[in-house]
Amino acid sequence: MDEKFRKQYERWQDAVDQTNERFPERKEQFTNHSGIEIDRLYMPDEQGQTDDYAENIGFPGQFPFTRGIQPSMYRNRFWTMRQYAGFGSAEETNERFRYLLDQGQTGLSVAFDLPTQIGYDSDDFMSEGEVGKVGVAIDSLKDMEILLDSIPLDRVSTSMTINAPASVLLCMYIAVAEKQGVPKEKITGTIQNDILKEYIARGTYIYPPKPSMRLITNIFEYCAEEVPKFNTISISGYHIREAGSTAVQEVAFTLANGMAYVDAALESGLEIDQFAPRLAFFFNAHNNFFEETAKFRAARRIWAKLMREKYQAQNEKSLRLRFHTQTGGSTLTAQQPDNNVVRVALQALSAVLGGTQSLHTNSRDEALALPTEESARIALRTQQIIAHESGVADTVDPLAGSYYVEEMTDQIEKEVMAYIDRIEEMGGAVQAVEEGYMQREIHQTAYETQKKIESKEDIIVGLNEFQLEEEVHEDLLRVDDALEKRQVEKTQQVRKERDQSTVDSKLDDLKQAAQDETINVMPYILECVKSYATVGEICHTLRDEFGEYTGV
Repeated sequence: MDEKFRKQYERWQDAVDQTNERFPERKEQFTNHSGIEIDRLYMPDEQGQTDDYAENIGFPGQFPFTRGIQPSMYRNRFWTMRQYAGFGSAEETNERFRYLLDQGQTGLSVAFDLPTQIGYDSDDFMSEGEVGKVGVAIDSLKDMEILLDSIPLDRVSTSMTINAPASVLLCMYIAVAEKQGVPKEKITGTIQNDILKEYIARGTYIYPPKPSMRLITNIFEYCAEEVPKFNTISISGYHIREAGSTAVQEVAFTLANGMAYVDAALESGLEIDQFAPRLAFFFNAHNNFFEETAKFRAARRIWAKLMREKYQAQNEKSLRLRFHTQTGGSTLTAQQPDNNVVRVALQALSAVLGGTQSLHTNSRDEALALPTEESARIALRTQQIIAHESGVADTVDPLAGSYYVEEMTDQIEKEVMAYIDRIEEMGGAVQAVEEGYMQREIHQTAYETQKKIESKEDIIVGLNEFQLEEEVHEDLLRVDDALEKRQVEKTQQVRKERDQSTVDSKLDDLKQAAQDETINVMPYILECVKSYATVGEICHTLRDEFGEYTGV
């Protein structure tokens, strides 16, 4: 056995033993239906090319993490099963959360409505017609208290898809936890907090890039000291892919954005190992099964190399690319929506085989409306069937060694690095965003993809081939139009009941802090939240100081 290979093997075996002491494997022995024992890990034989194996593929839980970030992966614990949910009022969404937890979901994932995402209260004229439509309306701490009622925040991990106002919503979450008696040091979860991809692909930005990056690094610094178990950012390729990118562009632009956040944190005076272990990523899973699995493996390897070689990270946790996956919303069709169950199952399986840490499976009816309770349950059951019935979680990285998968992993890495090098030559991701480079690349890809669909070069079952003449869609979820009126009244009632002089004082303190770039604004935002200042009031205070971004 090659000496380097042997040492890596021994390190991996020690890590397995240590992991098993903390989280015993789910079974004493893993076997298939024929009674054949399944090994923890499959590797090249001793006469194989172990030099290349140790260098490029390695062992799970070891650099370069191609095979996963944990030594035994899902033999100890499955991925976190999240279902992205949020609609209407905090009361309705709380009911859906509790239903999903009862059905076996292991983590929450919150969708906010459009006004909340861009920092407007429900009673603002800019919010008219949008309250509660694509997510839950959160205007003040009162709404967050209702949203999380009877949900034990010391035991449930919560992911929040929020970006420009991420600091505000995180402070609300901290405040609710404290009211539950849960210290902020113990809460776990993730805020998306990825503003660069908003400029590139999604559009729910508020402030210009420079102050936005300040807010993000303020969150890094604050959480490193005060909320150490919370993931401070989920650097998102999901929306880049939804906007029309290729798998290579998704990884390249996401990792380039990640480098920009690292650079900004370093420039603010933070040390790399102070914040890097809490960075997380968020990827899409599309229909090309092997490409998607290879994409996840390549992304892990690239990030590990960047963190070690470019940023000189010493803490091994800084090298680990931890990621959440959501199946591809843009792949779902309004035509024959039951076909989407099959699409989602394939996409979810690719994410699991790619080593995801958490997973959301889209519902079959999401091309038509917000998911019904039944559709959300089927989506969750899809994950549970993969976990408990398919056998793919019984060994680590089961597709490793496939000539196709390994070559695809290498090719994706090569093409991603070509993009990253190009972006670095331009001055980094922020400069590339400001010049519209990534936006143009995505738009061109989306255009080419649409041409292939229209010409039937690419077949989408039920959309451009194998159609049905007439389809009737029943039992879709509809958000009650009366909700907006009720939410407006509730927000106005909060304003009547709070101590306005305290609110004004806390907002003024925030305004003063925002004027000094050396001050971390997070403690000031937290005080505003606790006084029941609204999302809109806090964001408008920062708008007055930072300005608004109007696009390239």
